[in-house]
Amino acid sequence: MSVNITFVRPFARVLVPFTLHRKRRVLYSTILQRYMSSKIPAVSCPNKESTSPPKPLELDGWKITMKSNVQESVSTVSSTKDEDPVAATRELIEMWRLLGREVPEHISEEELKTIMECASKSSKKKYLKYLYVKEKMKKAKQIKKEIKAAAKEKAKKDQLLEMTMEDKQQDFLFLRLWDRNMDIAMGWKGAQAMQFGQPLVFDMAYDDYMKPKELQNTVSQLLESEGWNRRNVDPFHIYFCNLKIDGPFYRELIKRYGEKWNKLLLTATEKSHVDLFPKDSVIYLTADSPNVMTTFKHDKIYIVGSFVDKNQQPGTSLAKAKRLKLATECLPLDKYLQWDTGTKNLTLDQMMRILLCLKNTGSWEEALKFVPKRKHTGYLEISQHSQEFVNRVKKSKTFNSFPKGSPNICTKKK
Repeated sequence: MSVNITFVRPFARVLVPFTLHRKRRVLYSTILQRYMSSKIPAVSCPNKESTSPPKPLELDGWKITMKSNVQESVSTVSSTKDEDPVAATRELIEMWRLLGREVPEHISEEELKTIMECASKSSKKKYLKYLYVKEKMKKAKQIKKEIKAAAKEKAKKDQLLEMTMEDKQQDFLFLRLWDRNMDIAMGWKGAQAMQFGQPLVFDMAYDDYMKPKELQNTVSQLLESEGWNRRNVDPFHIYFCNLKIDGPFYRELIKRYGEKWNKLLLTATEKSHVDLFPKDSVIYLTADSPNVMTTFKHDKIYIVGSFVDKNQQPGTSLAKAKRLKLATECLPLDKYLQWDTGTKNLTLDQMMRILLCLKNTGSWEEALKFVPKRKHTGYLEISQHSQEFVNRVKKSKTFNSFPKGSPNICTKKK
């Protein structure tokens, strides 16, 4: 027994520290676990056996509810469209624009109403294409106008740079005619024409015979005619008869002239030309008249129908003149010109220039130069014979003007 103790004693010195260290570690770990359990709340893990199984998904019920929601949304959209067709039309136009179709950027209320009145989808597309082309042409004209204005401004600046101080201080014999002075002179001539000038009537009662595009062309020709008359030496006193207030003609004229409409030196009235002038002094100019105009009569009042006839409606103005029992005449185009192609209907500005030339010169050769050359191949020889006849008459007048005892006259002996 003593041997065993003596044999184990040297090993006990080594094993006892290890056992003590192990006990300390176990003690430290138990203390740490207790401290952490007091700070962190315990999380209960759900038991798999205690959880209830998930409810089965009802696909049929889900489909029914989704269909009902879709139908309600469609019904609300359709009801809003039915309530506001203008908004629906605008949405359709916007959709076509996003798809890359030919749709204008800006559409007025009148154009939108016209689109809504179109019966079919193709007619809407055609009208939108027409508005698109019109807007494109307007933009091109605006760009061209801006380029011209910039070039004109540049030319003025260059001209001012070229002027030296000597030119500014130099005295000239003639006064410079400024644009302001020219406008005053033209206004004075227009005022004189309104008091003492020969009347020229434009009949504005043909708005029902034209489409909107043709009516716009007519107004453009009226503006050209008024400009040519204002710049002439001896202008006419222009009358716009049968001009309905708030009518298509009146609205288009106000749109074009703007604030200058009230300053124009012309007479615009709702009355007919029959109410303003006696029927004996009125001549209605129409291409369908059987009576050919021979000379310009300064004591007559000529009436021109404001009518652009692209639908080939012959006899419209002649029928109206006959109904009012007015005298009619047409220009002698076949007498002086070799007519080639096209109708003998001329534009309003061409008629204005022809009548102004006849009023000032009385020469058909000079007046008919304003007829487009694409419609005829030249003048007839009858004009040369008429000129020779006029020359012979002038010679006979000068021959008869000599006195009887003049030596230039050779008398025959009996």
